Amino acid sequence: MSTTAEQLEASHLACRRLTRAAGSNFPAAFCLLPPAKREAMHALYAFMRHSDDLADDPAPGSNVREVLGHWRAALQAALRGETASDSLEIDPQGWAILPAVVQTVREFRIPPETLTAVLDGVEMDLQPRLYETFAELAVYCERVASAVGLACMHIWGFEGSAALAPGRSAGLALQLTNILRDLGEDARAGRVYLPQEDLRACGYTLDELRRGVVNDGLLRLMEFEIQRAEGFYREAAELPRWLHKDGRRIYGLMMDRYHALLRLIARRPGDVFKRRIRLGRWQKLWLAVKWTF
Repeated sequence: MSTTAEQLEASHLACRRLTRAAGSNFPAAFCLLPPAKREAMHALYAFMRHSDDLADDPAPGSNVREVLGHWRAALQAALRGETASDSLEIDPQGWAILPAVVQTVREFRIPPETLTAVLDGVEMDLQPRLYETFAELAVYCERVASAVGLACMHIWGFEGSAALAPGRSAGLALQLTNILRDLGEDARAGRVYLPQEDLRACGYTLDELRRGVVNDGLLRLMEFEIQRAEGFYREAAELPRWLHKDGRRIYGLMMDRYHALLRLIARRPGDVFKRRIRLGRWQKLWLAVKWTF
C-alpha cells in the first residue's frame, strides 16, 4: 500500500475528526502524550470506533458480517503492503483512516493480531449469546479490551514481557466495569454478558435480569462481580513499573476513571437498571488535574 505524505496527512486528519465526532471522554487523555504518540492514539481509536460502528450502525440492507469481512481483508492487505482488491466494498470512512492506521501499526510495531482480535470481538456481538463460565467471557473481554490495551502499550512504550500479564488484567478490569455499568441497557437489547454459572450461584435468574429486578440475588451477583473486577484492578496496578514515562500518566488517568466508576456502581448497584452511571464533572476534572501535574 503506497501512500504519499499528503495522503497520510489527510488520513490522520480523518482519524482526528472521527475521534472528536465519537464524543467519548477517553480521547481527552491523549493530550498527556507527546505529539507523535498522540497522533498514533487517534489512529488506533479511529480504527476501534469505525469497527464498532460497522456493526452497531450498519447501512440499510447490508450484511454486517460481510462488511466486517471486507474491512478485515482490506486491513490485512494494507499491512502486507498490498493494494486492496477493488471487489472489497469498504465505505469512504474506512478508506480514509486506513493509511494512518497502517502507518501507526508499522511505526510502533503493534502486533497486527491485536487489531484482528478486536474484529473477532466485534463479530462475537453480532449474534447475542450467553456465556456459561467466566473463562468463556474472558475470551470476549480479551478481544475487545485486552487486545486494545496491548496495542496502546506499544504506542506508549514498555519494557519486557512481564508487562503483558498486568496489561491483560487491565483490559479485563475495564471491560468488566463496562459490563456492570451497561447491565440494564444490554439486557434490554438482548445481550447478557455475566456468566450463567454466576447467576445460579447467587440465586438470580436470567428472567429477573432481563426484567431489571433488584433483589438480594442481584446484590449478591453485583458484589461477586465487583470483587472479581477489583482483583483485576489490583493485578493491573503492576503495569506502570514496566511502562515508559510517556504512558504512565494516560494509563493512570484511564484506570482511575474506570476504578472510580466501579466504586460508584458498588454504592448503589441497583441503579444500573435505572440510569447510565457516570462520573461527575468535578470528579473527572480532579482526576485530569491529578494526572496532568
